[in-house]
Amino acid sequence: MLTNKELGEYLENIRKSRNLSLRQVDYKSDVSYSHLSMIEKGVRKATPLTLKELSKVYDIDYIDLLEKAGFIDLAEKEKIDKNIRGMDKKSEGSAVVFIYGTIPAGTPIECIEDIIDTEEIPSDMLKGGKQYFGLKVKGNSMYPEYLDGDVLILEKVEDCESGQDCIVMINGNDGTFKRVFKNENGIILQPLNPEYQPLIYTNEQIERLPIKIIGKVVELRRKK
Repeated sequence: MLTNKELGEYLENIRKSRNLSLRQVDYKSDVSYSHLSMIEKGVRKATPLTLKELSKVYDIDYIDLLEKAGFIDLAEKEKIDKNIRGMDKKSEGSAVVFIYGTIPAGTPIECIEDIIDTEEIPSDMLKGGKQYFGLKVKGNSMYPEYLDGDVLILEKVEDCESGQDCIVMINGNDGTFKRVFKNENGIILQPLNPEYQPLIYTNEQIERLPIKIIGKVVELRRKK
């Protein structure tokens, strides 16, 4: 496991070896110029989602990056590799989705911590360049439709229709799972449990904080 500073230097060296500037990486990915700059300086810790973006731009192994960043240990890395190989052998018409940490279904807190499992989806879902990730619900603000421990399969998106259930990032680092309602004044992140209050943001706050949608629910998987 590398420290934040060591990981930052490692990522900076890879970027420079690819003859890429910070702004070029910004253009090629969902990682902003300023965010990557702070990661390379060791000021900010890269999340698994950020590392996944960088692995695609730099053409390097994503799981190896997760291990270097301390999100998984060697044993977990080997388990994930084994799962992927097993799925490949089991069904050629399938693809692997990584399940990340937990999602707060109450007060927004940093949500993507590590890979805890994998799920299999039909490869047809990837048509048109669509990308997916999985997250585990924690909390009961989306009860009764979603329960604590449910696994969500999400399509990676930057926008959604009003009324869809989405993962929304607040302030760049804090994630929450809510039903999204849009109007001319801004956005409402509505819990389904009446015991929780909605989160309401104006159009100005959406741009300033910012408020960003990163995924919409396409499937709920619940273990008996």
